[in-house]
Amino acid sequence: MSHILAAAAPSDIPTPNVGSHGINQTELAIVIFFFLLVSILGFLAARWRKAREANHLEEWGLGGRSFGGWITWFLLGGDLYTAYTFIAVPAALTAGAFGFFAVPYTIIVWPMVFLFLPRLWSVSRKHGYVTPSDFVRGRYGSKGLSLAVAIVGVVATMPYIALQLVGIQACLDVIGIGGKGTSTFAKDLPLFIAFAVLAAFTYTSGLRAPAVIAFVKDFLIYLVIIVAIIYIPTRFAGGWHGIFHLASTGGKPNGPVRPGFLSLNDHAGKVNAFPYATLALGSAMALFMYPHAQIGVLSTRSRNTVRKNLAGLSIYSLVLGLIALLGYMAVAAGFNGSPTGHLGGNAQHAVPALFDAVFPSWFAGVAFAAVAIGALVPAAIMSIAAANLFTRNIFVDFIKPDATAHQQAQMSKFVSLLVKFGALAFVLGLDATSAINFQLLGGVLILQTLPAIVVGLFKRWFHRWALIAGLCTGVVYGVVVAWQQKKFGADGKTVVQQHFGNQIAKVPGTHLYAYIAITALVLNLIVAVVLTILFKAMKVAEGVDETQAHDYTADEGDENLPDLIQAEPALAEL
Repeated sequence: MSHILAAAAPSDIPTPNVGSHGINQTELAIVIFFFLLVSILGFLAARWRKAREANHLEEWGLGGRSFGGWITWFLLGGDLYTAYTFIAVPAALTAGAFGFFAVPYTIIVWPMVFLFLPRLWSVSRKHGYVTPSDFVRGRYGSKGLSLAVAIVGVVATMPYIALQLVGIQACLDVIGIGGKGTSTFAKDLPLFIAFAVLAAFTYTSGLRAPAVIAFVKDFLIYLVIIVAIIYIPTRFAGGWHGIFHLASTGGKPNGPVRPGFLSLNDHAGKVNAFPYATLALGSAMALFMYPHAQIGVLSTRSRNTVRKNLAGLSIYSLVLGLIALLGYMAVAAGFNGSPTGHLGGNAQHAVPALFDAVFPSWFAGVAFAAVAIGALVPAAIMSIAAANLFTRNIFVDFIKPDATAHQQAQMSKFVSLLVKFGALAFVLGLDATSAINFQLLGGVLILQTLPAIVVGLFKRWFHRWALIAGLCTGVVYGVVVAWQQKKFGADGKTVVQQHFGNQIAKVPGTHLYAYIAITALVLNLIVAVVLTILFKAMKVAEGVDETQAHDYTADEGDENLPDLIQAEPALAEL
């Protein structure tokens, strides 16, 4: 076996400590170049076939509902496959095969959402709904339920935005900026700069900015992944065989094979199939509950565009599988995230450190630029979606019901800035070494909106007050249990993170462990079902449903659809 492992020796793939080489000027220059390029594109997007009513919420927040097939494909891809994909997923793989859950969840999600997202587009187009909370209010005649869904959506989105900024920070650390030994100001300054630029072009261009930038982002990501999958295995004798063997030994050529590292069984032989399955299923169910995922759907010009894109987006799952394998490559090269290792205990540095060690500086800079842009696109969409929720379902519903379209657009622009401040608070206040928990924590919250939105798209059986009670039960249970979870060190005993250290917990009354979001959703549904039966028996008023059965199959070109802002010809053609 020695001939297989020879090429993995440190002399072939150097494994320096992160940032120990000082600032890599070439990498930094290339990242700055692409950052400036996409920033310019973001600002210019506001002038791209400018609409007559630019200061309108449907124009700023939904692109005038005019996006065609290609631009929607890139927009949704850029929205859903983020810096989290490049950084947190491979980082999870450094701890074992359990982190591979992200791949099956993005496979099973497309058949699921294909069933209900076209219905959401149709009813939203018919009634002019801008947010999922708009639909909930109209379906159940309840501003209270709409408010609850909106608040959960905003709060759940903040850690997801934070995760994008963590991706930028990880790359800058490897380049040599903001690493250990620097002041807090120097370490966080790049994040504030990225935030300022992101905030500026989002405020100016709205949803058009990430729609334009997504083209550049996806091109760079596909380029980097194709090169990485072809080139990096050539640095290991035995290719993929050598990579998997070294990954199973923690990057040590002659080290012992770690039991269960390449399977779902842990070092003690415990089978983790059920937690793994619930994590994949729960993540799939939660993905399109996020307002930023739904905003990409609502911005399309037709129901058929939605259906075609949901079918075509499955190709990204193949790319995600290849990205996940970068985690094994990093471990095989010696970047394993151990506290005494080359990453200083931060597994989020694994892929950037691998690129820095394997590629020439100029191409490593391109890879880091892909991650940075992969953070800007979804962060912009997420902040817009959260701002739309606040504007439509808090500001208009409860503060200024007579707000004009212009006032709504201005409020949404302002709130999009505040949301980014909230995301920065997550980055600076929580442990970035467990970045994947940012996304999983958001999943715990956002999944509780599924009964009100998804079930409501097919059947109006639940009572509005029962849905509110169920949602609150699921959210409280999920947050409390997630808060109680500790993160342990490699010895399984030392606590390295007191709160939000894991998203898997024991199911009450059983011996099983499951994703907290799934357990919370079950409690949510139990409460909603029981109270619905009770409230209906007591004849409690259920609210007025403003939708009709045929609204859920409406498509562009049908009669009696409300007029849109003048569509952008370039966007519609794409």
